[in-house]
Amino acid sequence: MNFPSLSDIRAAHARIQPFIHRTPVMTSTAIDQIAGCQLFFKCENFQKVGAFKARGAANAVMKLTPSEREKGVATHSSGNHAAALARAATVAGIPSYIVMPSNAPEIKKKAVKGYGGEIIECEPNLQARESTLEAVVARTGATFIPPYDFLDVVEGQATCPLEFLEDQSDLDILMAPVGGGGLLGGTALTAHYLNPQIEVIAGEPVGADDAYRSFHAGYIIPQTGPMTIADGLLTSLGTINFALIQAHVRDILLATDPQIIEAMRLVYERMKIIIEPSCAVPLAALLANKERFAGKKVGIILSGGNVDLGKLPF
Repeated sequence: MNFPSLSDIRAAHARIQPFIHRTPVMTSTAIDQIAGCQLFFKCENFQKVGAFKARGAANAVMKLTPSEREKGVATHSSGNHAAALARAATVAGIPSYIVMPSNAPEIKKKAVKGYGGEIIECEPNLQARESTLEAVVARTGATFIPPYDFLDVVEGQATCPLEFLEDQSDLDILMAPVGGGGLLGGTALTAHYLNPQIEVIAGEPVGADDAYRSFHAGYIIPQTGPMTIADGLLTSLGTINFALIQAHVRDILLATDPQIIEAMRLVYERMKIIIEPSCAVPLAALLANKERFAGKKVGIILSGGNVDLGKLPF
C-alpha cells in the first residue's frame, strides 16, 4: 500500500489551511507532578467542529475532482466525522449527505444540520448504515468519504502531529487515542518521518479493546459489543490504519472507564478546558502505567471536546 509521504502530508497541511485552526500546545505543572513526567497537550478540542476530524474531512473534500464536487459527498457517522464532513462540504460550497443512526446524540445531529449537512436517518446498526448509504450514493452520485479507513482522511489527520512536532520536537513519546485508527495511523506515520526515535503509544478503553487485541494477535479482530463511556472509540480498527499501527506503533495501553473519567476530570479541574471522554483515554492509560513514562517528555493529542454537558460523568 502506498502511504502518504512526508511531502504529501505537508501538502495536505497547506491544502486545508482555510478549514482549520492551528491548535495550541498546552502544559500543566499540576498534572506533570501527578504523572511523574513532562506532558505536552495538543489541543484538538479547540479545533473547528471541536475535534481533529476537521482535518481529514477537509483534506478529502479538497482532493475531489471538479465533477465529483458537483455531486457532493456522503458518509455514515454518528459522531465527529459527520459534523466535520458537513462543515468541510459547506465551506467548499458542495452538498453533503450524512447517514446517521436514529439514536445518535441530539447534539451531534444539531451540529450536522448547523454545518449544512442533509441528515438521512437509519436503524442503529452497521448493516442499516451501509445499505442506507448505498441508496443515498445511488440517488445522488455523491462520493463516499469514509470516517477513518481512507488514505485522504489519514493524510489529513497526519497534519495534527505534523504541527505538534514542529512546535515540540523533543518528545520521547507521542500518544493518541485509538478507535478506527485514523488519528493513530496518521500520528505514527508523521512521527516515523520526522523522528523515528519517538515511541508512538496509543490509549484504548478496556471496554472497546479491539486494537489492543489485534495489535497483539497480528491480525484484525473486529470489535463486538463495545461497552465504554468513550463513545468516540467504539468503531472497529480500519485495515489501512492497522497496517500503519503494525509498522510504526510501539504499544497500545488500556484504561478502564473509572480511570478515563478520573483523567477527564483532572483535565477539567487543572487545565480548565473541556474534553470528551474518548479524549481522556491516553492520559488515563498513562496514569495507569506511570512507571513506563517516568521522567520522559510525553506528547498527548487531546482529540476532541464534543461532550454533552448535560451528561457529564462527574
